[in-house]
This record gives sequence, structure tokens and C-alpha cells, in this order.
Amino acid sequence: MTAVYAYGSSGYRRLFGVAYRILGSVHDAQDAVQEGIARWFALTEEQRERVREPDAWLTRVVARICLDELGSARARREHYTGIWLPEPLIGELAASAGAPERRDPADSVTLDERISIALLVAMEALTPGERVSLVLHDVFGLSFDEIAEVVGRSAASCRQLASTARRKVQARRKAQQVDPMDATDAAGTARDDVVAAFLNACVGGDLTSLVRLLDPGVVSRADGGDHVRAARKEVVGAETVARYLLGVVSTQTRRVTELVPRIEPVNGRLGIVTREGDRVVGVFDLEIVGGLITEIAILVNPEKLRDRIA
Repeated sequence: MTAVYAYGSSGYRRLFGVAYRILGSVHDAQDAVQEGIARWFALTEEQRERVREPDAWLTRVVARICLDELGSARARREHYTGIWLPEPLIGELAASAGAPERRDPADSVTLDERISIALLVAMEALTPGERVSLVLHDVFGLSFDEIAEVVGRSAASCRQLASTARRKVQARRKAQQVDPMDATDAAGTARDDVVAAFLNACVGGDLTSLVRLLDPGVVSRADGGDHVRAARKEVVGAETVARYLLGVVSTQTRRVTELVPRIEPVNGRLGIVTREGDRVVGVFDLEIVGGLITEIAILVNPEKLRDRIA
């Protein structure tokens, strides 16, 4: 088991994928996985031999740790300065959040390798039980009997929790005119071209070109925490967001003299990462539908960007 759950192994990546989707925090997810592995090794040899499927056992244990953590995490977020956004997965970190292919893609939300920050934000509206049930069933294919062991409710109740969660997320996405299955947003050349055009317009200070890339109802959210000044409320509307973004870029450029923005993998698809040397100072995650940017997540809180070195 030590080799199987070494950092970076497929077993570790699976557990991390469970924890990150539930908690939306890289560090909390890593802590949950380490705690789960520690509990495995705390069992006696005889107890471990009685576990027929160690992978399934560890998945349930880590999910339960995350479920317990969600309550205190939500309390902390209620007192968070400004807008709270999940920690981003940059470059190789994104590979640590992989999930297996779903056995049955029917009646499921797109929560696979495209763990967009916008989708994680939408999941913040779910109760802890709904979130855990949705992630474990729709992404990792656990049965509702297995999920019941984690949530502490009946299998039928967990089925209802997952169904309710699915409807909530889909309703939010529909209200924002986002199709979870939209091919442009998923990946590919069309999406990548929009990301590149977005970066060029921001760096070049081209307001007209930037506005053309934005959906009329585009929403921008920024997370600076207690450390970096950022908009404390959502910024909405193409021209308003465009002017705001150019202001953000101008401010960062003045504050950080050797700022280098690059297109890199962010949460399993291309986004924009700005660095000063090896230090990450900003991350932009874009939601793109029909060739237009519908949501922008800007992370500049250094506590959420620490240790992000490619």
C-alpha cells in the first residue's frame, strides 16, 4: 500500500481527485488524503486483511474526512474577505485531480477532468451531503449503498441528494446560459484560440478586441483574500468587465515589474498564469461558451498560489 499511495501515484491521484472536488482546496485535499492513508496504516495487519477492496475503503474514508471538513470550511468562508474562489490546479497539479471515466454518463453533471473553477463555485450552493453524493456517484461511480456509508443516510436518501445536487448545478448553469456539454468550453482549438486572443487583448490594452471576446452578460470574480486588493463583488457586463480587466493588468504590471503572463493548464484546460520569476502572482480561469467568455475567475490571493511552481 505504501507504493500504491505514494504521492503522484494513480491511487493518490484518485483520492486527491475526490477530495479536491469536494473541498475546492488543494491544501485541504492533500491533508484529507494524508489523513485517510494514515488511518489505513493505523489498522492492524489483521484488520487490513479483512478489507477486500482497499481502494474503495480509502475512497470512503477520505470522502468522510472531507464531509466533516466541509462544515468548518463553510464557516470560514462566511467570514472570508471579499469573494471566495477555489484554489487553482496549475500545470502538473491538474493531473493529480484525474477521475476515471464514468460507467454510465446518463443523468450526470460534467464533473470530470474539466474541473473548472466556475463549476466548483456553482457547487458551493450545495449542502455537504449533496456535494459528496454528487461527486462520489457522478464522477467516481460509487454505488449509493457505498455513499450511504459515507454520508450516514440511506441509499435512497443519497440518491435523492445526488439528484437534487444535479438539478441545482444544472439550473445555475442554465441560468447563466452555460451548457455543461458545450464543446467549445470543454477543450480544443476553438477554445484555445479564445484564450490566446483574450491574453493578447489584455496585454495589448485593446479594449475593443477584449469586449468582442466577452459575452454581454459576462461575470468576473476576483479572490485577493486579505492580502491583495481585488473587487469585493462580481463585475458584470462586457464593457464594464473589459475596463476592469485592463485596470487589473495595468495595476499588476506597475506592482510587479517583471510580470510574465503565459497560457498554461489551469484546472485541466488552458488558462492564464502570471509569474514573477518562479512565483505565481495571478491565475485567470475562463469559462467559454459559443466562442464567448461567460465567466472569469481571477485568483491573486498569495495564500492560494503558494508553492505553484511548474
